[in-house]
Amino acid sequence: MAIDRYVAICFPLHYSLIMSKKACMLLAFPTWLMGSLNSFILTYFVCSLNFFGFVEIQNFFCELKAILIVSSSDTTFLRKLIVVDGMFIGSIPVLLILASYACIIRTILNIQSPTGRWKTFSSCTSHITIVVLYYGPAMALYMQYSEANSQDTILSVIFVTLVPLFNPLVYSLRNDDFLKAIRKVTHG
Repeated sequence: MAIDRYVAICFPLHYSLIMSKKACMLLAFPTWLMGSLNSFILTYFVCSLNFFGFVEIQNFFCELKAILIVSSSDTTFLRKLIVVDGMFIGSIPVLLILASYACIIRTILNIQSPTGRWKTFSSCTSHITIVVLYYGPAMALYMQYSEANSQDTILSVIFVTLVPLFNPLVYSLRNDDFLKAIRKVTHG
């Protein structure tokens, strides 16, 4: 999404040429591949853990750090792997997003019209909001080596439930028809 916004704002006349179906697939494929490979590796290591009898996970879903607590195996390696994995999987997309938005902001500042600057910047705010809502709690949760605690449960709730809940709302707030309907309902 950040690359899409970058191309749309920085190269508007070349957008359809640059963001072809092939380009979108070339952007999506490495993401899918990394996500799948990451899931496979972590699942492999979790499946090799030992557990004594029936254990209850103190979390609202079967989250990786919560599973490590109830394991009877030595989880030192897996805990370190999670931190390194979180830094790699979390940092690379965030750095790419920040780089694309730095270029976008530079382009926006070169727009002469204040209305044009505002309209262009507002087209990015919904994506920035979702990125902060997702990556903030996710990185805070997975880039720490500590045992799971109640703060981890809160962070898990934020990025597992609130982001999908707010995602359609945040993106629909940019839609003029949606805003008109809200005004109509609230003002009678």
